[in-house]
Amino acid sequence: MSDDDLIAVVGMACRVPGAPDAATLWRNLLAGVDAVRRSTPAELATAGLPVDDTYVPAFGWLDGLEEFDAALFGYGGHEAALLDPQHRIFLETAWHALEDAGLDPARAPAPIGVFAGCGVNRYLRHHLLGNPAVKPAGALPDDWDDALAGGACDYLPTRVAYALGLTGPAVAVQTACSSSLVAVCQAAQSLLDFRCDAAIAGGAAVVSTRQLGYRYRPGGTWAADGVCRPYDADATGQVFGNGGGAVVLKRLADAVADGDHVYAVLSGWAVGNDGAARAGFSVPGVAGQAAVVAEALAAADWDAGSVGFVEGHGSGTAFGDAIEVEALTRAFRASGAQQGRCVLGSMKPNTGNLDAAAGVLGLIKAVLAVHDGKIPPTLHFRRPHPDVDLAASPFTVSAEVRDWPGPRRAGVSSFGLGGTNAHVLVAQAPAHASAAPRLPAPGHVFQRSRHWIEPVAGGHA
Repeated sequence: MSDDDLIAVVGMACRVPGAPDAATLWRNLLAGVDAVRRSTPAELATAGLPVDDTYVPAFGWLDGLEEFDAALFGYGGHEAALLDPQHRIFLETAWHALEDAGLDPARAPAPIGVFAGCGVNRYLRHHLLGNPAVKPAGALPDDWDDALAGGACDYLPTRVAYALGLTGPAVAVQTACSSSLVAVCQAAQSLLDFRCDAAIAGGAAVVSTRQLGYRYRPGGTWAADGVCRPYDADATGQVFGNGGGAVVLKRLADAVADGDHVYAVLSGWAVGNDGAARAGFSVPGVAGQAAVVAEALAAADWDAGSVGFVEGHGSGTAFGDAIEVEALTRAFRASGAQQGRCVLGSMKPNTGNLDAAAGVLGLIKAVLAVHDGKIPPTLHFRRPHPDVDLAASPFTVSAEVRDWPGPRRAGVSSFGLGGTNAHVLVAQAPAHASAAPRLPAPGHVFQRSRHWIEPVAGGHA
């Protein structure tokens, strides 16, 4: 496959529970760090939440959620206070990803696109509506409506395009938990179609502004004890968290010509939906998931037996995990994969399920894995769930760090409520690309000043 068919990952950045950047996230993944925070009884009592067996005080807490470098992006205090924290997170993450790529939009010779998604604006509902301290006295209804609309998911990529001066496509992608990986697929295709010459892709999620925990309901999708155990016999559900991530993509031939550092390359991708071949709207389907994996393998012209690692959706719900493994097995078997040759993992036990940002964070994990030649362990895995037939599949789940078996090739899956599935294939960068010199370190690229400000008034997400 020629460089013209490959997409280079030349920059990335993230903010997730326990890690303010990708380097710290990678160390945490290799060390098996569980960054899901357990709230104390005193914290629950202060917040007026129950201190009993029905409330599980676990959440993927994001440090500094209430902070925002408003002055850097041209926002006044009141305007920043109205801004959805998901927008704040992604603005800063996009900035850092461009710095990591050594790419200044003001000096870029061609258009840069941005493709991104986020979750529901819970900050609006819980902190702004009906808050007299936020709505200024005498504000006209139209002014107020315009300000609130600025926090909608639709405006996430266009807000970044405006703040950073990006002139390529700015496209909102909303497919629930698969949003940010679908955004990556859309960005990669836009590059191949020459709609832009570089693209930011990713997403952000603030699932809870209080970040304390949740009420457990038997039979639901939340973990009974606040511990996410994908593919494991003791799995009872998932735990959510807040965070965001972004990657910067370029056509590989351009990245090599520009002397970029290439972390890895995207060799194939696919997006599809389960359609009506499932038991309900919120229920995943085997056929739909298998189809996107098979389509991505075909697009890359890969034999599934050459794939050493798959970063799965792996939410820790026994039903969902069983369907995922069955679908992966169907697609991999059709492509010649042998039993137990591929490591299957999930980072959700480390950070919680990051909702609309989960897919791009899984991609960042896979990119770092192929870049460094290490496969992180799947935290809390002890033995396979009886409904997850790993023994008859091409997959194994490892509780230990593993060296890469064979060629460094990985797959990344992300599935959204409503059935939209995405799968992306990642490979080690070719020698002539990975040897490219590293561009200036983050913080020394943009020709703009940075002035960190205190948390904005009303920005208490």
